[in-house]
Amino acid sequence: MKLLKLVPADTNIQFINKRLIAFVFSGFLVLGSIGLFLGQGLNLGIDFLGGILIEARTDGPADIGQLRSDLGGLGLGEISLQEFGSPVDVLIRIQKQEGGEAAQTAAIEAVKAELGKRIVEYRRTEFVGPTVGAELREAAIYAVVSAILAMLLYIWFRFEWQFGLGAVLALGHDVITTIGLFALFQLEFNLATVAAILTIAGYSINDTVVVYDRVRENMRRYKTMPYETLFNNAINQTLSRTVVTSVTTLLALLALYAFGGEVIRGLSIALIWGVLIGTYSSISLAVPFLLYVRPDRGDISAAGGNATEAAE
Repeated sequence: MKLLKLVPADTNIQFINKRLIAFVFSGFLVLGSIGLFLGQGLNLGIDFLGGILIEARTDGPADIGQLRSDLGGLGLGEISLQEFGSPVDVLIRIQKQEGGEAAQTAAIEAVKAELGKRIVEYRRTEFVGPTVGAELREAAIYAVVSAILAMLLYIWFRFEWQFGLGAVLALGHDVITTIGLFALFQLEFNLATVAAILTIAGYSINDTVVVYDRVRENMRRYKTMPYETLFNNAINQTLSRTVVTSVTTLLALLALYAFGGEVIRGLSIALIWGVLIGTYSSISLAVPFLLYVRPDRGDISAAGGNATEAAE
Protein backbone atom coordinates (compact mmCIF):
# COMPACT_ATOMS: atom_id res chain seq x y z
CA MET A 1 0.00 0.00 0.00
CA LYS A 2 2.93 2.35 0.66
CA LEU A 3 3.91 2.09 -3.00
CA LEU A 4 0.48 3.44 -3.98
CA LYS A 5 0.79 6.46 -1.70
CA LEU A 6 2.02 9.12 -4.11
CA VAL A 7 2.19 11.87 -1.47
CA PRO A 8 3.80 11.26 1.94
CA ALA A 9 1.54 11.72 4.97
CA ASP A 10 3.83 14.39 6.48
CA THR A 11 3.87 16.60 3.38
CA ASN A 12 3.91 20.31 4.24
CA ILE A 13 4.24 22.32 1.03
CA GLN A 14 3.76 26.05 1.60
CA PHE A 15 1.09 26.66 -1.03
CA ILE A 16 -0.35 29.73 0.69
CA ASN A 17 3.03 31.50 0.89
CA LYS A 18 3.41 31.03 -2.89
CA ARG A 19 -0.07 32.30 -3.71
CA LEU A 20 1.14 35.49 -5.43
CA ILE A 21 3.18 33.44 -7.89
CA ALA A 22 0.10 31.34 -8.65
CA PHE A 23 -2.09 34.45 -9.04
CA VAL A 24 0.35 36.07 -11.47
CA PHE A 25 0.71 32.85 -13.47
CA SER A 26 -3.06 32.38 -13.63
CA GLY A 27 -3.57 36.01 -14.60
CA PHE A 28 -1.12 35.50 -17.46
CA LEU A 29 -2.99 32.37 -18.58
CA VAL A 30 -6.40 34.06 -18.45
CA LEU A 31 -5.30 37.25 -20.22
CA GLY A 32 -3.41 35.23 -22.82
CA SER A 33 -6.47 33.02 -23.40
CA ILE A 34 -8.73 36.04 -23.84
CA GLY A 35 -6.22 37.61 -26.24
CA LEU A 36 -6.02 34.43 -28.31
CA PHE A 37 -9.80 34.13 -28.40
CA LEU A 38 -10.24 37.73 -29.56
CA GLY A 39 -7.25 37.64 -31.93
CA GLN A 40 -7.21 34.20 -33.54
CA GLY A 41 -10.70 33.08 -32.62
CA LEU A 42 -11.83 29.49 -32.40
CA ASN A 43 -11.72 26.86 -35.11
CA LEU A 44 -15.45 26.25 -34.95
CA GLY A 45 -16.63 22.87 -36.12
CA ILE A 46 -19.47 22.14 -38.45
CA ASP A 47 -21.80 21.89 -35.45
CA PHE A 48 -21.60 25.68 -35.06
CA LEU A 49 -20.75 27.02 -38.52
CA GLY A 50 -23.05 24.90 -40.64
CA GLY A 51 -22.03 23.27 -43.93
CA ILE A 52 -20.98 19.86 -45.20
CA LEU A 53 -18.38 17.58 -43.64
CA ILE A 54 -17.07 14.44 -45.35
CA GLU A 55 -14.55 12.03 -43.83
CA ALA A 56 -13.02 9.79 -46.50
CA ARG A 57 -10.29 7.15 -46.75
CA THR A 58 -8.06 7.14 -49.84
CA ASP A 59 -6.40 4.16 -51.53
CA GLY A 60 -2.97 5.41 -50.45
CA PRO A 61 -1.35 8.41 -48.76
CA ALA A 62 -3.58 11.34 -49.60
CA ASP A 63 -2.23 14.06 -51.90
CA ILE A 64 -3.98 17.00 -50.22
CA GLY A 65 -2.78 19.50 -52.80
CA GLN A 66 -4.10 17.50 -55.74
CA LEU A 67 -7.41 16.78 -54.01
CA ARG A 68 -7.83 20.47 -53.22
CA SER A 69 -7.10 21.36 -56.85
CA ASP A 70 -9.63 18.82 -58.13
CA LEU A 71 -12.41 19.96 -55.82
CA GLY A 72 -11.66 23.66 -56.38
CA GLY A 73 -13.05 23.42 -59.91
CA LEU A 74 -16.50 22.28 -58.77
CA GLY A 75 -17.70 25.77 -57.94
CA LEU A 76 -18.86 24.83 -54.43
CA GLY A 77 -17.30 27.82 -52.70
CA GLU A 78 -14.86 27.51 -49.83
CA ILE A 79 -13.48 23.98 -49.41
CA SER A 80 -10.88 22.93 -46.85
CA LEU A 81 -9.05 19.60 -46.65
CA GLN A 82 -6.79 18.14 -44.00
CA GLU A 83 -5.33 14.85 -42.94
CA PHE A 84 -7.41 13.30 -40.21
CA GLY A 85 -5.40 11.06 -37.95
CA SER A 86 -3.52 9.05 -40.60
CA PRO A 87 -2.08 9.76 -44.09
CA VAL A 88 -4.93 7.88 -45.77
CA ASP A 89 -7.78 9.67 -43.95
CA VAL A 90 -8.99 13.03 -45.22
CA LEU A 91 -11.46 15.49 -43.71
CA ILE A 92 -13.28 17.64 -46.28
CA ARG A 93 -15.28 20.73 -45.24
CA ILE A 94 -17.53 22.50 -47.70
CA GLN A 95 -19.44 25.70 -47.07
CA LYS A 96 -23.22 25.57 -47.04
CA GLN A 97 -24.66 25.65 -50.56
CA GLU A 98 -27.36 28.06 -51.62
CA GLY A 99 -30.67 26.23 -51.61
CA GLY A 100 -32.23 23.54 -49.48
CA GLU A 101 -31.36 19.97 -48.70
CA ALA A 102 -31.32 19.04 -52.39
CA ALA A 103 -28.47 21.51 -53.02
CA GLN A 104 -26.41 20.00 -50.20
CA THR A 105 -27.02 16.48 -51.50
CA ALA A 106 -26.02 17.55 -55.00
CA ALA A 107 -22.77 19.03 -53.64
CA ILE A 108 -21.95 15.79 -51.83
CA GLU A 109 -22.58 13.74 -54.96
CA ALA A 110 -20.43 16.11 -57.03
CA VAL A 111 -17.54 15.67 -54.60
CA LYS A 112 -17.86 11.89 -54.66
CA ALA A 113 -17.99 11.84 -58.45
CA GLU A 114 -14.89 14.04 -58.73
CA LEU A 115 -12.83 11.99 -56.27
CA GLY A 116 -13.90 8.78 -57.98
CA LYS A 117 -11.85 5.65 -57.41
CA ARG A 118 -9.24 7.37 -55.26
CA ILE A 119 -11.61 7.05 -52.32
CA VAL A 120 -12.12 3.54 -50.97
CA GLU A 121 -14.50 4.45 -48.14
CA TYR A 122 -16.66 7.36 -47.07
CA ARG A 123 -16.60 7.06 -43.30
CA ARG A 124 -18.80 10.00 -42.36
CA THR A 125 -20.99 12.55 -44.12
CA GLU A 126 -22.72 15.32 -42.17
CA PHE A 127 -24.67 18.46 -42.95
CA VAL A 128 -25.67 21.17 -40.49
CA GLY A 129 -27.63 24.24 -41.53
CA PRO A 130 -26.57 27.73 -40.34
CA THR A 131 -29.77 28.20 -38.33
CA VAL A 132 -29.14 25.00 -36.41
CA GLY A 133 -25.51 26.02 -35.96
CA ALA A 134 -26.53 29.38 -34.45
CA GLU A 135 -28.99 27.66 -32.13
CA LEU A 136 -26.30 25.22 -31.03
CA ARG A 137 -23.91 28.10 -30.27
CA GLU A 138 -26.52 29.77 -28.08
CA ALA A 139 -27.36 26.50 -26.36
CA ALA A 140 -23.67 25.81 -25.67
CA ILE A 141 -23.14 29.23 -24.06
CA TYR A 142 -26.33 28.83 -22.04
CA ALA A 143 -25.27 25.37 -20.84
CA VAL A 144 -21.84 26.51 -19.64
CA VAL A 145 -23.09 29.69 -17.92
CA SER A 146 -26.01 27.87 -16.30
CA ALA A 147 -23.71 25.13 -14.99
CA ILE A 148 -21.34 27.67 -13.41
CA LEU A 149 -24.21 29.61 -11.78
CA ALA A 150 -25.78 26.40 -10.47
CA MET A 151 -22.46 25.38 -8.94
CA LEU A 152 -22.13 28.84 -7.35
CA LEU A 153 -25.53 28.42 -5.71
CA TYR A 154 -24.67 24.91 -4.54
CA ILE A 155 -21.39 25.98 -2.93
CA TRP A 156 -23.09 29.01 -1.38
CA PHE A 157 -25.74 26.76 0.14
CA ARG A 158 -23.27 24.02 1.12
CA PHE A 159 -20.72 26.37 2.71
CA GLU A 160 -20.75 30.20 2.78
CA TRP A 161 -20.81 32.89 0.09
CA GLN A 162 -17.02 33.35 0.33
CA PHE A 163 -16.50 29.72 -0.64
CA GLY A 164 -18.91 30.15 -3.55
CA LEU A 165 -16.93 33.06 -4.94
CA GLY A 166 -13.68 31.10 -4.64
CA ALA A 167 -15.18 28.10 -6.43
CA VAL A 168 -16.52 30.24 -9.30
CA LEU A 169 -13.16 32.00 -9.59
CA ALA A 170 -11.47 28.62 -10.08
CA LEU A 171 -14.20 27.44 -12.46
CA GLY A 172 -14.01 30.57 -14.61
CA HIS A 173 -10.23 30.23 -14.74
CA ASP A 174 -10.50 26.60 -15.92
CA VAL A 175 -13.11 27.34 -18.60
CA ILE A 176 -11.33 30.41 -19.99
CA THR A 177 -7.93 28.70 -20.18
CA THR A 178 -9.48 25.67 -21.90
CA ILE A 179 -10.96 27.94 -24.55
CA GLY A 180 -7.55 29.62 -24.85
CA LEU A 181 -5.92 26.24 -25.43
CA PHE A 182 -8.28 25.55 -28.34
CA ALA A 183 -7.66 29.02 -29.76
CA LEU A 184 -3.87 28.63 -29.47
CA PHE A 185 -3.64 25.29 -31.28
CA GLN A 186 -6.72 25.86 -33.47
CA LEU A 187 -8.23 22.56 -32.39
CA GLU A 188 -11.75 21.99 -33.67
CA PHE A 189 -14.28 23.46 -31.25
CA ASN A 190 -17.55 21.53 -31.49
CA LEU A 191 -20.31 20.09 -29.32
CA ALA A 192 -17.96 17.43 -27.96
CA THR A 193 -15.71 20.26 -26.73
CA VAL A 194 -18.64 21.88 -24.94
CA ALA A 195 -19.34 18.54 -23.26
CA ALA A 196 -15.66 18.43 -22.25
CA ILE A 197 -15.88 21.93 -20.73
CA LEU A 198 -18.90 20.92 -18.67
CA THR A 199 -17.06 17.79 -17.56
CA ILE A 200 -14.05 19.90 -16.60
CA ALA A 201 -16.31 22.17 -14.54
CA GLY A 202 -17.74 19.17 -12.72
CA TYR A 203 -14.30 17.69 -12.04
CA SER A 204 -12.92 21.01 -10.82
CA ILE A 205 -15.83 21.70 -8.47
CA ASN A 206 -15.59 18.20 -7.01
CA ASP A 207 -11.92 18.73 -6.24
CA THR A 208 -12.65 22.16 -4.78
CA VAL A 209 -15.46 20.86 -2.56
CA VAL A 210 -13.19 18.19 -1.06
CA VAL A 211 -10.54 20.78 -0.11
CA TYR A 212 -13.15 23.26 1.09
CA ASP A 213 -14.72 20.64 3.32
CA ARG A 214 -11.37 20.11 5.05
CA VAL A 215 -10.98 23.89 5.36
CA ARG A 216 -14.39 24.14 7.02
CA GLU A 217 -13.59 21.25 9.36
CA ASN A 218 -10.32 22.91 10.40
CA MET A 219 -12.07 26.25 10.94
CA ARG A 220 -14.49 24.59 13.35
CA ARG A 221 -11.71 22.71 15.12
CA TYR A 222 -9.02 25.40 15.40
CA LYS A 223 -10.61 28.70 16.41
CA THR A 224 -7.38 30.65 16.91
CA MET A 225 -5.06 29.15 14.30
CA PRO A 226 -3.92 31.76 11.71
CA TYR A 227 -5.78 31.53 8.43
CA GLU A 228 -2.58 31.01 6.45
CA THR A 229 -1.59 27.97 8.52
CA LEU A 230 -5.12 26.59 8.59
CA PHE A 231 -5.60 26.81 4.82
CA ASN A 232 -2.16 25.39 4.10
CA ASN A 233 -2.83 22.43 6.40
CA ALA A 234 -6.16 21.75 4.67
CA ILE A 235 -4.49 21.63 1.24
CA ASN A 236 -1.72 19.32 2.40
CA GLN A 237 -4.14 17.03 4.25
CA THR A 238 -6.16 16.46 1.06
CA LEU A 239 -3.19 16.51 -1.33
CA SER A 240 -2.79 12.73 -1.40
CA ARG A 241 -6.42 12.20 -2.39
CA THR A 242 -6.20 14.97 -5.00
CA VAL A 243 -3.04 13.59 -6.63
CA VAL A 244 -4.26 9.98 -6.70
CA THR A 245 -7.60 11.01 -8.26
CA SER A 246 -5.87 13.16 -10.89
CA VAL A 247 -3.28 10.52 -11.82
CA THR A 248 -5.81 7.70 -12.20
CA THR A 249 -8.08 9.94 -14.29
CA LEU A 250 -5.16 10.99 -16.48
CA LEU A 251 -4.20 7.37 -17.14
CA ALA A 252 -7.64 6.71 -18.62
CA LEU A 253 -7.59 9.95 -20.63
CA LEU A 254 -4.12 9.32 -22.03
CA ALA A 255 -5.30 5.92 -23.24
CA LEU A 256 -8.32 7.60 -24.83
CA TYR A 257 -6.03 10.12 -26.54
CA ALA A 258 -3.64 7.46 -27.81
CA PHE A 259 -6.15 4.89 -29.01
CA GLY A 260 -9.44 6.74 -29.39
CA GLY A 261 -8.81 8.02 -32.91
CA GLU A 262 -8.86 11.47 -34.46
CA VAL A 263 -12.60 11.99 -34.04
CA ILE A 264 -12.36 12.31 -30.25
CA ARG A 265 -8.80 13.65 -30.04
CA GLY A 266 -9.98 17.18 -29.33
CA LEU A 267 -12.25 15.90 -26.58
CA SER A 268 -9.35 13.94 -25.07
CA ILE A 269 -7.02 16.93 -25.13
CA ALA A 270 -9.63 19.13 -23.47
CA LEU A 271 -10.23 16.62 -20.69
CA ILE A 272 -6.50 16.06 -20.08
CA TRP A 273 -5.97 19.81 -19.82
CA GLY A 274 -9.06 20.10 -17.62
CA VAL A 275 -7.80 17.58 -15.09
CA LEU A 276 -4.43 19.34 -14.87
CA ILE A 277 -5.77 22.87 -14.67
CA GLY A 278 -8.69 21.89 -12.43
CA THR A 279 -6.35 20.28 -9.90
CA TYR A 280 -4.08 23.33 -10.01
CA SER A 281 -6.89 25.86 -9.57
CA SER A 282 -8.47 24.02 -6.63
CA ILE A 283 -5.17 24.12 -4.74
CA SER A 284 -3.59 27.36 -5.89
CA LEU A 285 -6.59 29.64 -6.47
CA ALA A 286 -9.76 28.50 -4.71
CA VAL A 287 -8.27 28.15 -1.22
CA PRO A 288 -5.78 31.09 -1.23
CA PHE A 289 -8.63 33.35 -2.42
CA LEU A 290 -10.32 32.82 0.96
CA LEU A 291 -7.53 34.84 2.59
CA TYR A 292 -8.93 37.96 0.95
CA VAL A 293 -12.60 37.43 1.88
CA ARG A 294 -11.97 35.92 5.34
CA PRO A 295 -14.98 33.70 6.10
CA ASP A 296 -16.09 34.22 9.71
CA ARG A 297 -15.40 31.14 11.79
CA GLY A 298 -18.55 31.82 13.75
CA ASP A 299 -20.61 31.42 10.54
CA ILE A 300 -19.22 27.98 9.79
CA SER A 301 -22.05 25.60 10.54
CA ALA A 302 -21.52 22.10 11.84
CA ALA A 303 -24.24 20.87 9.47
CA GLY A 304 -23.40 18.52 6.62
CA GLY A 305 -21.13 15.56 6.31
CA ASN A 306 -17.44 15.56 5.76
CA ALA A 307 -16.83 14.97 2.05
CA THR A 308 -13.10 14.71 2.57
CA GLU A 309 -13.30 11.81 4.98
CA ALA A 310 -15.87 10.08 2.80
CA ALA A 311 -13.67 10.46 -0.27
CA GLU A 312 -10.62 9.14 1.51
